[in-house]
Amino acid sequence: MEVYYATVFFIFGTVLGSFYNVVGYRLPLNQSIITPPSHCPNCGHTLKAYELIPIFSWLFLGRKCSKCKQKISCFYPIFELATGILFMTSYLLFGFSLKLLLVLTVISLLLIIIISDYQTLTIPDEIILFGIIILSIEIFLLNGYNEQFNLLNGFKGLLSSYLNGLIAFVIMLLVKLFGDFVFKKESMGGGDIKLMFIIGMVLGFKESIMVLFLSAFIALPVALIILITKKDHVLPFGPFLSVATIILLLTEFNLQNFLNIFYI
Repeated sequence: MEVYYATVFFIFGTVLGSFYNVVGYRLPLNQSIITPPSHCPNCGHTLKAYELIPIFSWLFLGRKCSKCKQKISCFYPIFELATGILFMTSYLLFGFSLKLLLVLTVISLLLIIIISDYQTLTIPDEIILFGIIILSIEIFLLNGYNEQFNLLNGFKGLLSSYLNGLIAFVIMLLVKLFGDFVFKKESMGGGDIKLMFIIGMVLGFKESIMVLFLSAFIALPVALIILITKKDHVLPFGPFLSVATIILLLTEFNLQNFLNIFYI
């Protein structure tokens, strides 16, 4: 049964991964996430149902559009696969619980942010605001529920979460101001600072500092490669913050617990 549910979460994740890619690309451009339907960016061909199956459609179509034969980037199936793996891993780690719901919400938001920031160098305020609202409800329920629901504990947990988010926000703002001073130009976008509020809400402000260092560590080799090959290229920091957050969220700072899921 465990394998069955893990498989369901994987499939569900791949489907949502395809949708998140659309949301992350269209939302910053003020385009509808519903219309027009998914289509080939080269010829405009509207994709049929069999062309929308995550991962497999890309393979069955020979990695090309069925109409114009333009090559389709491998980024799409890789992103869908990654989303499926993250959803499956989250289930194996947290089971059916409120914590699982919270983790899947955070992962979903961060995946959309990765696409958005990478494609358009922006993190839309709509994503941040929506994330804060949904996560506030989930954090309230998670803190309030203990055998029977306690309203006061829910509000205390939510208030503590907001305080952690605010501290993380201020820390990131100070980092930006210091970077602006050192580099004599804007060193970080406002979306990264707002994202830090969500990270602080979920992980705590101390852990958000760890996210900041880990994301910088991950970004360093990429930045060096870009500096050598494309000196004028702008490197979005949101994806690195997102990846670091997902790593710490799933491992819960205990790598052994994370590895144990592979021995089930």
